[in-house]
Formats: sequence, structure tokens, C-alpha cells
Amino acid sequence: MTDESQPGGSGKEGKRVPAIFFRTEAGREPVRDWLKSLPLPEDRERIGEDIKTVEFGWPIGMPVCRPLGGGLYEVRSNLPGNRAARVLFYIDKKSRMVLLHGFIKKAQKTPEEDLELARRNKSKHERGIR
Repeated sequence: MTDESQPGGSGKEGKRVPAIFFRTEAGREPVRDWLKSLPLPEDRERIGEDIKTVEFGWPIGMPVCRPLGGGLYEVRSNLPGNRAARVLFYIDKKSRMVLLHGFIKKAQKTPEEDLELARRNKSKHERGIR
């Protein structure tokens, strides 16, 4: 993955949609912070591998990726212990996979508050693209 402070970082060759972290006006990167907060390194590794699968395989469908409507998609990661993680993203005008929001899934359906947060972050990111 690359971030906005390192455009075109090495290793980008072959990626159809390089992943970047959504950055708030205050400079925080919520998905990066969430990934770092996960207690198990194997969870971070699994989620990272699934993001990488989307980067190199876009467009890609189930079981790794699913459209949620309104230009939002989810990366679907199955974690040990019958747990599931989701990273919500969109593809911006520069053909980048913008990682908007991540969470450990606790219910069958993606909670509306998680979808709404991702929509707000998408809107903020779109306004910031020049």
C-alpha cells in the first residue's frame, strides 16, 4: 500500500488500483490507525493480503470484494476464530483504492453507522481531490 505522502511509491508496478489511506483534515488516517490497533498481527496480515488482492486484481468480486452501492465497496477478510473484518473503500478519479473505514464485523449486515461514516469520508476525500 502507498499513502498520499508517497505518490508512486516503489512496488506500484502491476497494481491496477494502488491503495491509499483516507486522511482527515487533521492529518489522521483512520484505517491505518485501526489496523495498528488490532491486537493480533495475523489479523493485520490477513487484511493486508486481502487489500493487496484487490489492488492487483481489480475489478474483483466475491468472496474478497463486494459492492455496497453509491460507489462504495468492501474488502471482506475472514479472520481466525470465526471473525470477519471489513475495510470500506472507493475508487477515486485517479484510479486509487481509497481506504475509508475499517471494522471487525459483529452482525450479519454491515451496520448503517459504518456505512454512513464511510460515505462521509468518501465525500470529504472527493472534495479534497484537485
